[in-house]
Amino acid sequence: MPETITHIGPLWRWTTPSAPAAWHFITIDGEAGEALSGTAIMRRMEGNSRGFGSLKVVATIGGSTIKTSVFPSKELGWLLPVKASVRKAEGLGEGDAVEVVLEV
Repeated sequence: MPETITHIGPLWRWTTPSAPAAWHFITIDGEAGEALSGTAIMRRMEGNSRGFGSLKVVATIGGSTIKTSVFPSKELGWLLPVKASVRKAEGLGEGDAVEVVLEV
């Protein structure tokens, strides 16, 4: 049975000079981030680790549900990429507080 984690965080944009098209993320930190870290540790112990330490999730934001992955960041917690189609469907912009429900 999947573990369900709910988190609210700001939508932020990441760009680089070589990649001007922006990627948008929600940082999953605090208790939600700790829960993801615990799941990642268990998966590694079971021999089920993935590339870059990522975890597969089903993410629900408003009425949009997507299958994606979250990625660990030493400085930030976990990073959830938010696709343009989800941002558009939910009317989200950079800086908006976003509630996300993750099924891990």
